[in-house]
Amino acid sequence: MSILGIDRITYGVDDLATCRRFFLDWGLHLVREAPEVLEFETLNGCEVHVRHTDDPALPVAIESGPTLREVVWGVERAEDLTRLSAALGSAAGDVLRTTDPNGLGIAFRVSRKRAVQVQGVPVNAWGQPGRGVNQRSTFYERAEPVEVGHVVLFTDRLADAERFYVETLGFCVSDRYPGRGVFLRCAAEGGHHDLFLLQPPGVKRGLNHVAFVVRDIHEVFGGGLHISRCGWETEMGPGRHPISSAYFWYVKNPAGGLAEYYTDEDQLDGAWQPREFQQGPDVFAEWAVVGGIDGTTRRAKRM
Repeated sequence: MSILGIDRITYGVDDLATCRRFFLDWGLHLVREAPEVLEFETLNGCEVHVRHTDDPALPVAIESGPTLREVVWGVERAEDLTRLSAALGSAAGDVLRTTDPNGLGIAFRVSRKRAVQVQGVPVNAWGQPGRGVNQRSTFYERAEPVEVGHVVLFTDRLADAERFYVETLGFCVSDRYPGRGVFLRCAAEGGHHDLFLLQPPGVKRGLNHVAFVVRDIHEVFGGGLHISRCGWETEMGPGRHPISSAYFWYVKNPAGGLAEYYTDEDQLDGAWQPREFQQGPDVFAEWAVVGGIDGTTRRAKRM
């Protein structure tokens, strides 16, 4: 089964006007607007839908308040939907819907994302001037996300959820916190994770964050500074994850949980051997700025 990645996410929210402003500031393109519906997309056509929390078309929420209500995974071809339908015991169709063991609505469809020519700025590493001689680097005034890269969920059924995604859907384990969390990618070859399931000490189900891929580390900085200038609150960032090597910037999202800009994650294939880590602040971040950087002064905020 060729699952390619996240094709669409849908939030259920109370305040569409605030979410409209946030996602436009975040760098998404508004493609459709109605009284109770907002539809955005990234550069490659990955969709971000926002609907009022009372919309009867939404799957049941896994937590109270504004949150993620559905993740649609894109597949390569219609035959993949047929195989998924057999694995899930559901009727086949253009869109195949079910829920995962966490209670989250998930669906599958032939991917509608489009190929885009997007390139980050090469780095002049020692002995390897990737950018070249007499070539300045780029500075971004704001971010324009390429796609939705991954989702992180809290769960109280970690073992069941891992078994479902790996054994039923064919996801691959990248790394794990034994008994506490697992990083999963939807295919053997790809970025470090498309889904991270985290079981906190207290019983809880819900959204931690949705992550948006940007071109390079400079766009992480430019996007974070812009979102700060727009008045949105940074949770943490910029920073760098030791497990996936990615640079990040997390912002509080009025649609639920956090939104993350990230780039430069490790690329894996079938030869990768999953590692085990003990949770701790040094494992989460090699370095990070708590509260972020002020977009006007360009200095770290005082906490």
